[in-house]
Amino acid sequence: MAGFRALPSVDQFLQSDAGQALIAEHGRAMVTDAARAGLDAARAAIRQGASGDDQAARLPAHVASELAAATRTGLRPVLNLTGTVLHTNLGRAILAPQAIQAAASAMAAPMALEFDLDGGGRGQRDDHLRGLLRELTGAEDATIVNNNAAAVLIALNTLAQGREAIVSRGELIEIGGAFRMPDIMARAGTRLIEIGTTNRTHPGDYEEAIGAETGVILKVHTSNYRIEGFTAQVAAPRLARIAAAAGVPLLNDLGAGSLVDLSIFGLRREPTVAEAVAEGADLVTFSGDKLLGGPQAGFIVGRRDLIAQIDRNPLKRALRLDKIRIAALQATLSLYRDPDRLAERLPTLRHLSRPRDSIAAQAARLAPQIDALLAPIGFHTASCDCASQIGSGALPVDTIPSAGLRLTGQGGDAPDRLSARLRALPRPVIGHIRDGSLILDLRCLDEDRDLLDALAAL
Repeated sequence: MAGFRALPSVDQFLQSDAGQALIAEHGRAMVTDAARAGLDAARAAIRQGASGDDQAARLPAHVASELAAATRTGLRPVLNLTGTVLHTNLGRAILAPQAIQAAASAMAAPMALEFDLDGGGRGQRDDHLRGLLRELTGAEDATIVNNNAAAVLIALNTLAQGREAIVSRGELIEIGGAFRMPDIMARAGTRLIEIGTTNRTHPGDYEEAIGAETGVILKVHTSNYRIEGFTAQVAAPRLARIAAAAGVPLLNDLGAGSLVDLSIFGLRREPTVAEAVAEGADLVTFSGDKLLGGPQAGFIVGRRDLIAQIDRNPLKRALRLDKIRIAALQATLSLYRDPDRLAERLPTLRHLSRPRDSIAAQAARLAPQIDALLAPIGFHTASCDCASQIGSGALPVDTIPSAGLRLTGQGGDAPDRLSARLRALPRPVIGHIRDGSLILDLRCLDEDRDLLDALAAL
C-alpha cells in the first residue's frame, strides 16, 4: 500500500505547479478528468508491481500528453510531398499570401458584405466578384456558389427542372467520391437524354435529340480521363450554333477551369473560361480551388438574363459563399490582372511551373541531411527522379518531370512503417510509395527548412 501513498490526490495535483500550468492551457474541467484518468492508470501500474514514486514522477508528463492528444486536431498543416500539386485529400490549392491576408481581415472585423457603402442600402455579396469575373472572362455577368458541383446543380435546376437535358454519353463523368454527373442531373430535377456513344458523338445526335421538352444542352469537359483512338466529339463552337438555332441554352461545364493558357507554363493546353465564353456557351461553370488557385467555390459566368434567373433560384441562398471566401476570391482574382507576375505570386502556378532542375538541386542538397536524420532509425536517403501531376482531375494522364528523395529500409514493410511514422509527426509529411520505397516529391516544398524541421521530430 506504501506505493499508493506516493501518488497525489486529484486536488493536490491540480494545486501543483504542473497542474496549474495545464489548467491555464486547457481549463480546470479537462485537467481534472485527465488527472483522474492518469491516477487510475498509475494505480493499475502499481498493482502490477510498478514503483509508486516512479508513477508519481511520471504523472505530470502523462497527463500533459493525454491532454495534448485529446486537443490535437486532425485538421492540421502537412507537407504535401506526394507529387500531386492539387491534392483533393490535402485541400487542393494553397492560397496566395494576398488571399490569406484578405480572409484574415474578413474574419477579424465586420465587412460591407451586403451593404452599399455609397447609397447606404442593402447590396449584393456577389457584386464584390462580378466585375472581376466579367473582366477576366469576357462574360456578360457572373454568379458564385460554394463549389462547381453546386454551380452545375443550380444551373441545371434553373434551366431544366422538369424538362430534358441533352448530354453526350462520353461526357457522363464520375469524379472523386463516387460523384456522378447523372446523379447531380437527377437531383437538379432534369431528365437526362443521353446521345451518341461512349467514344463518338456527332452534331446530328444533338439535332435529333432536341425537342419541345429540351431545357438545356450540357457539355462537360472530361478533365479527369481521356479516350483515345476512334473518337469524335462536337466542338464547342459548333455545339453553340446548334443550341442557338434551336433556341436552347448551352451549359459548358469546364470543371477545373483555367483563366490562363497553361501552355505558357510548360503544361498541356486546357480550354480557358474566356475561350468557352467566346465560343458561344450561354453559361460556363468552373471551380475556384483547382487551376484557378483560390478557395473552394463554383463560378457561373455567361448571359445576363440566365444569371439573373439563377440568382432568383431559392437554392442560391443555400449555396452562397460567406465573407471569408469572398474576400479570398477577390484577392485571388485580382492577381490575374497582372499576368506577368502571376506564376510567382500564385502558389498553384508557381508549383506547377517550377523547373525540374531547380527541384533536382534541392533534392541533391537535402539528401545527405535527410540521410543523417533517418539513418538512426534504419533508413537510407538518396535523390531520385519523379513525375508530378496536377491533380483534382486536371490533365490526368499528363505528368511533369520532377525530382525528390527515395527513402529505403530493410524489410518489405519498410516503406509502410516509415510512411506511418512520418504521418504521425507534429507536422505530418505525406509522400507516396513506389517500387518498395517511400518517395518524397519535392515539387511543392518551398523551403528546405520545412522538411528538415518536420523530420527532426523523429
